[in-house]
Amino acid sequence: MASLSFIIGIIGNVISILVFTSPIGTFRRVVKKKSTENYKGIPYITTLLSTSLWSFYGILKPGGLLVLTVNGAGAVMQFIFVTLFLVYAPREVKIKSMKLVAVLNVGFLGLVIALTILVFHGSFRLTFVGILCAGLTIGMYASPLSVMRTVIKTKSVEYMPFLLSFFLFLNAGAWSVYAVLVKDYFIGVPNAIGFVLGSVQLILYLIYRKKALSLEQEGSANLVKRAVEMQASEDGGTAGGPRNHSLSKGRSLPKPFISRQYSLQKIMKTISLDLQNWQQETKDTEKGVNDHYLH
Repeated sequence: MASLSFIIGIIGNVISILVFTSPIGTFRRVVKKKSTENYKGIPYITTLLSTSLWSFYGILKPGGLLVLTVNGAGAVMQFIFVTLFLVYAPREVKIKSMKLVAVLNVGFLGLVIALTILVFHGSFRLTFVGILCAGLTIGMYASPLSVMRTVIKTKSVEYMPFLLSFFLFLNAGAWSVYAVLVKDYFIGVPNAIGFVLGSVQLILYLIYRKKALSLEQEGSANLVKRAVEMQASEDGGTAGGPRNHSLSKGRSLPKPFISRQYSLQKIMKTISLDLQNWQQETKDTEKGVNDHYLH
């Protein structure tokens, strides 16, 4: 069983690191523009606290190497993200964020470590830190509940990025299996909750994604229909009315093929622009939601 738990732990490490690296694109944009724009620093500050506490838990736990490695790597990445945020944030936001870092990542973390070493002894040390870590992880997995409520209310998945939801689902599943194999309730309970919530998110995505695709196809069909009707109306007006087939001045002669082809090109161009605008709005929305998902 030890070898199987090690393999599952390695898989959990890989998936977790993929989740931790998801903000890289965000901070590449921040560095390029030298501005944090409308991004919030709280998700990265709280994730830094969570990974730091789990790293401490991995140090205390016998055989906790895999817990230490993944959360140690996560803590390093979150430290870099927080540092970049503080460098490029506006002055007012920077001051507030630095105060939050001082309270959570220095004060609270230092207090937990001090209490664990000086006050608690034996197995109580692991229990104390484990409870704190489990609480933070449950909060992480519960944070998308508001997004799920929005999806149900709006019947749209534009506020729920699929890849992030999918990797959080896989992450929770892998660590749940690992926890069962090593009999660690502090890892198992929050990740089991995360696995259930992740399953619900994916089910909602499948339900409302199909509805969104159906509405999109219906909207495109209506757009084509409207464009064709408008063109037909224009052609009818030019010919003196749809039922006017007078031969005077050659108006009854069919329009050249190149004119019809040009009209079709205008229709397809209108459809293409409409879809491009819709896709851009979806990308902009997903960009904002990613921060919400990562606490």
